[in-house]
Amino acid sequence: MIQAQIKSKFIQRKKAFTILLGVIVLALVASIAYWIIHGSRYLSTDNAYTAVELAQVTPEIDGTVKEVVVIDTQSVRTGDILVEIDDRDLRIAHNQALAEEKKAKSIALSAKADLNRANIDFSRRKSLAGSGSVSGDELTHAENALLSAQAAQAAADAGISEAEARVQKTTLDLERTTIKSPVTGVVAKRQVQIGQRIRSGAPLMVIVPVQEIHVDANFKEGQLDKVRPGQAVELTSDLYGGGVVYHGIVDGFSGGTGSAFATIPAQNATGNWIKVVQRIPVRIKMDPRELTDKPLSVGLSMTATVDTRSK
Repeated sequence: MIQAQIKSKFIQRKKAFTILLGVIVLALVASIAYWIIHGSRYLSTDNAYTAVELAQVTPEIDGTVKEVVVIDTQSVRTGDILVEIDDRDLRIAHNQALAEEKKAKSIALSAKADLNRANIDFSRRKSLAGSGSVSGDELTHAENALLSAQAAQAAADAGISEAEARVQKTTLDLERTTIKSPVTGVVAKRQVQIGQRIRSGAPLMVIVPVQEIHVDANFKEGQLDKVRPGQAVELTSDLYGGGVVYHGIVDGFSGGTGSAFATIPAQNATGNWIKVVQRIPVRIKMDPRELTDKPLSVGLSMTATVDTRSK
């Protein structure tokens, strides 16, 4: 009886051990299969963030702000008016430049007429000098008059050039009183108000071209041996969750690690150096159509998964 019970327990344990061993083998096979099919193919990181080249809006002239047309978060298109600068002083300067240009052209016409007369007079006297009808003094006087007329003509032409340059500058200054959006995007960091006196080059706002947002994914240096430009990438954002998947491609690699461009770079040559696994930013280009449907903002956290066999 006791032997039978012992034998029964042994059989049960053996059976349980066999089942456990089978589960371990199956798990091992499943892990190997997963690695072969998925793990060795896909690289993922959640150390990724949206980024974009911001368009800085700055005035090209000094002036007083007459009107601010946009507010933060407003969508604008290339060429839309953002800010108007008071143009009254510039318009006066422009009208004065136009008047000076007109006067310069009038002087040039008079100088041209004087030059033509001086040229005819000199040519006539020169042809008569050989016959003795014209004295040497008269010929010299005519020649000097011609040289003076030529100098006056050159000065008049230079006056026209200067006047035209002033007209061109004042025309540009007038155009620059209307500040337009350089790109299509969303207004951010607006720091200009009506009545404010602004200086050329002062930052007024930025335009975020959200349709051109890309992702900077920071992969560990040991992960990138199989990553190549053009490979397909799937991305999810914390903003929308895993239910919204964006698609992109590997666009390129940064020229250095994050620590290489730090304000205080690592001093690897010192005796206190400790090896730290570095991360290299990988730029991922996103599908602009998907960004139109589900817009993203700059700086959002993302998860990027690269398909290393896609190219």
